Amino acid sequence: MNTPVKSDEIKQPSNVFNYVAFLLLALGLGLFYGLEMNVWLKWGIFILSLAAALGTFFFVAPMGINLHGYVRDSYREMQKVVWPARKETMQFTWIVFLFVIILGLFLWLVDSSLAWLLYGVILGKGS
Repeated sequence: MNTPVKSDEIKQPSNVFNYVAFLLLALGLGLFYGLEMNVWLKWGIFILSLAAALGTFFFVAPMGINLHGYVRDSYREMQKVVWPARKETMQFTWIVFLFVIILGLFLWLVDSSLAWLLYGVILGKGS
């Protein structure tokens, strides 16, 4: 017999791995600046701790797993997009430029007319 599973019975990964990833990164930075040793060894320790922190975050921590899934799904959706051809893109670009120029001229005309009306006619302060 099928019984519904309660939401609190579903095993959720622990958020402690988010903090473990952060601690690994902080440990690497601390060792990089705290140890007095060869520069190459210090960089090696830092890069190793950075790789461990990123691996823990993206493959174990729930926040990283969710981020990883989001990026993967976004990439899949980007592959479904039908991009316009170069000719069509250029035509739309010129249409936008023309529209911006016409709208700019229209707004300049309205602004100049209102300035003339308010300052020149109503207030009498025109030049």
